[in-house]
Amino acid sequence: MTLELRPNCECCDKDLPPDATDARICTFECTFCADCVDTVLLNVCPNCGGGFAPRPIRPATEWRPGLSVAKRPASTSRQQMSYLMEDARALSEQVKDIPPEER
Repeated sequence: MTLELRPNCECCDKDLPPDATDARICTFECTFCADCVDTVLLNVCPNCGGGFAPRPIRPATEWRPGLSVAKRPASTSRQQMSYLMEDARALSEQVKDIPPEER
């Protein structure tokens, strides 16, 4: 199974194409831009409470048969956070000082 590679930040709706180096994901593939992760969400996923990691970039070149962004394209379905911004901020404030591996 491949990552969905969602096309936008679920917080600010910034476009995050498949080769975006500022895309961040949680373990459930919730997708946000680095700026929102750092300044708004404080490295706390508003949907699950986990932390974030840089989203891998799917190769543009088909180095192995069938394995490239051309053969396995990114999603075009735009997403939004599951919670209101106030709820996201409250969760971020509550758990921001707990390292993701201890949440």
